[in-house]
Amino acid sequence: MPTRVKSLFIFGFFLFFFSEVSAQCAMCRAVLESGTDTSAAEGINNGIVYLMAIPYILVGVVFYAVYKKLRPTKYS
Repeated sequence: MPTRVKSLFIFGFFLFFFSEVSAQCAMCRAVLESGTDTSAAEGINNGIVYLMAIPYILVGVVFYAVYKKLRPTKYS
């Protein structure tokens, strides 16, 4: 399997199958779960996950751009 296809498969796997992540700290979880409305807890949890994921995505894009820039060309 070519490396590009393998990379896309792995990215798709992580993107679609790991959407349920619990990323709240213990204090936030205790305060939000003590109430009867759980939609606020779900919103806080999703916000934390998005804030955590964006720096990793940006660093990945920068490293990919540097890799593409420094990779030797095959036109010799």
